[in-house]
Amino acid sequence: MSEFEGRTAIVTGGTRGIGRAIVKELARRGAGVAFSFTRSREQADELVAEIEGARGRALAFQADVADASAAENMVREVKAEFGSVDYLVNNAGITRDKLIMMMSEDDWNAVISTNLSGVFNVTKPAVSVMVRQRRGTILNISSISGVVGMAGQTNYSASKAGLIGFTKALAKEVARRNITVNALALGLIETDMTGGLAEEYRQKMIEQIPLGRYGTVEEVARIAAFILSDDARYITGQVIQADGGLAM
Repeated sequence: MSEFEGRTAIVTGGTRGIGRAIVKELARRGAGVAFSFTRSREQADELVAEIEGARGRALAFQADVADASAAENMVREVKAEFGSVDYLVNNAGITRDKLIMMMSEDDWNAVISTNLSGVFNVTKPAVSVMVRQRRGTILNISSISGVVGMAGQTNYSASKAGLIGFTKALAKEVARRNITVNALALGLIETDMTGGLAEEYRQKMIEQIPLGRYGTVEEVARIAAFILSDDARYITGQVIQADGGLAM
């Protein structure tokens, strides 16, 4: 029997790319998985059907994490439906990359609202549940952009750096309640977004990665599952880089 069986995970931004892979990996290991999405109901329904077809359990919530009420309602409904909130993966995020001289106030606010405030909006009610349970595991999906900074990403880098500070502070707050909090700082991962990059730019970036390739969403999902697992219960407040050595 897998340690994930009988436990419940919430994954934000779960219909595409990294989030989808994490949802599927946790479901494969036996967890009941609830995930949020903002746009494609069709993709969400397909993912639920795929998991249920494999005898898993999944729920999809159309909820913008930047909306505090929607985030709180999602956590409340997950607790009511599954009975617990054992894992939280804060994955939802957006980019609006521009040089700061070209960046609008809306570009800044949108990224900070989703990538940073959105994490607060979901984590606060989830922690409330975990504290009462006296157990929980939180994983925040950050980026090497928050570790070393990336030109043209002042908004994104600020949000992901802020998420690292959030992770470390929260880990200290909740450790005595048997709740762990870690961040996964990702490098270049093969997703729809990176797949749309010009080949010349892709090759230029690959040349900067010591391992000489992009990571896969399946690799990220397995790393995430380890950090969430009981094998990692003595790890908290850490930033684990999965970037092929790009930000060494």
